[in-house]
Amino acid sequence: MTQIVSLTRQGQISIPAKMLAKFGKNRPTKVIVKVVENGWLVEPVPDILSLGGILHKYAIKGKTPEEIMELEEQAIEMAMIEKYGSK
Repeated sequence: MTQIVSLTRQGQISIPAKMLAKFGKNRPTKVIVKVVENGWLVEPVPDILSLGGILHKYAIKGKTPEEIMELEEQAIEMAMIEKYGSK
C-alpha cells in the first residue's frame, strides 16, 4: 500500500488511518525513520511492554534471589572454564 502524504514545515507527516488500521490494537507509538537510497523508510518500533513474558520459559522459579545469584556465579565459572580451560 502506497499513499502520498504532506510534509509540514516542522518536518511532520501524518500516517493515513487506513495504513495505521493494518496494525489494529498493536499500533506502534514510536517509529524509526531511516535515510535510504531514494528517500526515507519509516518502520514501527515494537513496544517493550508487548514483549512482556517472552522469556518466561527461561525463568528460574522456586528459588530465592540468593540461590539464583549462586546459580549464575556457577554458570559464569563453568563458562570461563569451558572457554579458557581449568582454573
